[in-house]
Amino acid sequence: TILPLMTTFLFWNLNNKPLHKTITNLVLRHDVDVLMLVECTISPEVMLATLNQQARPQFSLAKDYGICKKVVIYTRFSRNFLIPRFDDTDRLTIRHLKLPARDEILLAVVHLGSKMSYNGFDQLTESIILADHLRKVEKKIGHSKTVLVGDFNMNPFENGIVNAKGFHAVMTRDIAAEKERKIKGKAYPYFYNPMWNYFGDGKNKPPGTYYYRGSTYTTFFWNIFDQVLLRPDLMSFFKNDNLKIISEDGEISFLKKGRPDSSVADDHLPILFKLNL
Repeated sequence: TILPLMTTFLFWNLNNKPLHKTITNLVLRHDVDVLMLVECTISPEVMLATLNQQARPQFSLAKDYGICKKVVIYTRFSRNFLIPRFDDTDRLTIRHLKLPARDEILLAVVHLGSKMSYNGFDQLTESIILADHLRKVEKKIGHSKTVLVGDFNMNPFENGIVNAKGFHAVMTRDIAAEKERKIKGKAYPYFYNPMWNYFGDGKNKPPGTYYYRGSTYTTFFWNIFDQVLLRPDLMSFFKNDNLKIISEDGEISFLKKGRPDSSVADDHLPILFKLNL
């Protein structure tokens, strides 16, 4: 099999819905190579049977399924190319993607605690813990060509995302290109967060991955809980045009009156991105 230069990743929080046919439509439509799911109750047998009716090459389940309980990864590469490097039993898995004759990367997938059970301090604390795990793995592997994707249950402007001890994700490439920021003599590496480009009435639609109309005085309506963060060393592999919030699968729209329609698909929208490896 000749591997593509452009590698395509799809992430979706399924909210425990049986969306295997819709996922398959997305995988085929966008030529997905690595599929990452959270809140997934679809059995691997059902998911693989549905995917592999049409997908070429065939998909397989990434190694060590079940250690990180909240994340499931499928890939059409050999499972031997996606090597487990770290698993937090609930929230984070880090995989080493080593494709033949391609640049290797670290692929980290997260599903952080929701705002229904975690307050802002809890979310910040969890982000600090997981960011520390990630930095330790990068140090052990010897590089930081890292992409971090998942449902953070925080917006790009919240403390857990922007705090230096947390994920330290910034909104522009030029800031991220500085690679790190020193605070009281200690260096903290940046992530670049391209999801900022989706806020408001800009060219990118829809303007978020999750919509919630709260009854409190302050509500954001559109939220970007599902995000892709890239280390500076990986920015040259990524074009912002190769990141999309997906709102249809070619057969059905995931939106009703411009907002996620959970009766058709899910209350979260999937995100798709490509890296030129």
